[in-house]
Amino acid sequence: MQESRMGKSPDDYSIRLCDGPDIPSVIRVNSLTLPEHYTDDFYYQILRSYPETFFVAEREGGVVGYIMCRTEHGLSVLRRFGLAKKCHVISIAVLEEHRGKGIGTRLIQQAMEKVRSESSKECYLEVRVTNVQAIELYKRLGFKVVSTLSGYYKDGESAYTMATPL
Repeated sequence: MQESRMGKSPDDYSIRLCDGPDIPSVIRVNSLTLPEHYTDDFYYQILRSYPETFFVAEREGGVVGYIMCRTEHGLSVLRRFGLAKKCHVISIAVLEEHRGKGIGTRLIQQAMEKVRSESSKECYLEVRVTNVQAIELYKRLGFKVVSTLSGYYKDGESAYTMATPL
């Protein structure tokens, strides 16, 4: 199991690859933090298909955040023409009481590091246009808004597609 430590205080968080038994905790984090929800089987399917890019943030044995990604081959998000191997951040979330501690940053960095080592050329995600805190985080990590998806979410809110080269 791959793991990295964050800080040296009693509030240490670790980032590690997700395991099957973590999925109920990941679903809990999602349900408490995001308005979009997937079927339980979807999480297991992503873990089976892309285990190398599904990470959890843990503190004192409990999952407090996660990122799940998949590798795709297709049209580049960053270039007008051309194909690319790319990382799609499907979902990332951190429990509210653990935000502002660098966990989201470390989760994204861990996933990007992994896909970069596997020759992905870009990383992209969708984010609600009103999620200013997340948009600012993504910008700090080099993401730029590349398009707007009108009415992307079930409630009708639009999303930005943000991407960065790897």
